[in-house]
Amino acid sequence: TLLLLVLSLFRNFVFATEVNSHRDQIIELDKTGTHLKYFSQKQDVVLIKNLLISVQSRWEKVVQRLVERGRALDDARKRAKQFHEAWHKLMEWLEESEKSLDSDLEIANDPDKIKMQLAQHKEFQKSLGAKHSVYDTTNRTGRSLKEKTTLADDNLKLDDMLSELRDKWDTICGKSVERQNKLEEALLFSGQFTDALQALIDWLYKIEPQLAEDQPVHGDIDLVMNLIDNHKVFQKELGKRTSSVQALKRSARELIEGSRDDSSWVKVQMQELSTRWETVCALSVSKQTRLEQALRQAEEFHSVVHVLLEWLAEAEQALRFHGILPDDEEALRTLIEQHREFMKKLEEKKAELNKATGMGEAILAICHPDSITTIKHWITIIRARFEEVLAWAKQHQQRLAGALAGLIANQELLEALLSWLQWAETTLTEKDKEVIPQEIEEVKALIAEHQTFMEEMTRKQPDVDKVTKTYKRKALEPSPVQSHIPVLDKGRAGRKRSPTPGIYPSAAQAQIETKNPRVNLLVSKWQQVWLLALERRRKLNDALDRLEELREFANFDFDIWRKKYMRWMNHKKSRVMDFFRRIDKDQDGKITRQEFIDGILSSSKF
Repeated sequence: TLLLLVLSLFRNFVFATEVNSHRDQIIELDKTGTHLKYFSQKQDVVLIKNLLISVQSRWEKVVQRLVERGRALDDARKRAKQFHEAWHKLMEWLEESEKSLDSDLEIANDPDKIKMQLAQHKEFQKSLGAKHSVYDTTNRTGRSLKEKTTLADDNLKLDDMLSELRDKWDTICGKSVERQNKLEEALLFSGQFTDALQALIDWLYKIEPQLAEDQPVHGDIDLVMNLIDNHKVFQKELGKRTSSVQALKRSARELIEGSRDDSSWVKVQMQELSTRWETVCALSVSKQTRLEQALRQAEEFHSVVHVLLEWLAEAEQALRFHGILPDDEEALRTLIEQHREFMKKLEEKKAELNKATGMGEAILAICHPDSITTIKHWITIIRARFEEVLAWAKQHQQRLAGALAGLIANQELLEALLSWLQWAETTLTEKDKEVIPQEIEEVKALIAEHQTFMEEMTRKQPDVDKVTKTYKRKALEPSPVQSHIPVLDKGRAGRKRSPTPGIYPSAAQAQIETKNPRVNLLVSKWQQVWLLALERRRKLNDALDRLEELREFANFDFDIWRKKYMRWMNHKKSRVMDFFRRIDKDQDGKITRQEFIDGILSSSKF
């Protein structure tokens, strides 16, 4: 496991080096994009900006995930190293202890030597008890690593290491108890009845407080499992001491029957031994029952918490990565209904949250001191995760409601625009059927009226763009030029007659295509009304030009026109001969009458 983590760290370092080697390319790309933005068209600037933002965002995500993976691998390496070092040290100490216990099998016959051996063994038992916290920590660390590992080989190896450690610990504890019993029996058989009896009573007095009803046994599942393992070891020790109790009782009977002196003190001591022994046995059974109950409670709490966390993780994933909202009202209402069902389920999960926190609080009230932090941690985690998912759910609900409100508003705006366009088309068609008056003032009044209409149409342009942008999707022939919705001019666009189709070549441009037929109708209707408006403006301008020319022609005076023309020629600083040379296309020094007339007409723009 540790070797694989070191190898993974090395690979991560190599990959980090490779990523950092691309940093200059990212910086150069950003400089190039920024430079291009100053020399590009507006739509290209937006495209370049979005591409740069996308590249920068993905680069930052790669760097961030690389750093996070490096931290996670380093943390896993430290924990694995800590576990392996603790495991090896503890196993070495246990193996040395086992060798010591196996080498000290000989038991002396002299009571004083037996007492000395018994005192030495008690010192060893103190050392073994001091190592118990190390054993628990190592065991818990190994279980934590086992839960987080993803490789089957690592899982199997950790399982084997934990099993080996547990078996070795149980073996040492069993041999220690067995040696204790043999020493006490040897002390008893050597005639030291009082010392053997007192040693057993002392042990019972020392054990009894650890089995008391007020000793907490509740907590997280790992701690309860450790307490159960420890109690099993104690029960084995208690079972092995049964033979010592029976031997003491036999020796006491023999002593009472064979003694002529007062043996009441033996009866008192044996009565105390029996009372303490029965009390310890009863407390042992009671603690076993309480441990089983604590285990069921811990397993239930563990199950409820992890089921809730798994559901919250899936819910958050669905809320955070739900994709783009549809632009169809029915689909949007379906999503809102689904989200409403989700909110109901979230409300139901709140009851499970309350149940889980209630169970955690109940465990905390009677919790083992070593497990208080863990239980509080799990309670805090599930509350925080639930609040996060609730915040995401409310945010998504607001987004759905906003999207639906916007969609309804766009639909109402769409219908209002279609209604107005229908009215405008009818009005323009009817006015086109009317005969244009022959009075200049009347024509100017019609032009002013039409200009007011076109300004109104221009004011509606942003509404049309808003509606089409909402529903727009990629055209059949993508062209990032500009919107195909025509934009109206405010002026008369010139008084001379000019062909209209060149302004808006609808046949040559790709049409906006959307999934909504009403939007397609709006686009086509808008273009149609726009063309009608331009056509009417052209007709009115042409009529006004014709009437003004007729008015000027009616009062035409050649002499006045000649003087004005000569003034224009002088103003242009042109000479008559230069003018004639320009007219003389073939440069033969002669021009025809028609060439002269055409030349004068084409130059008379004063």
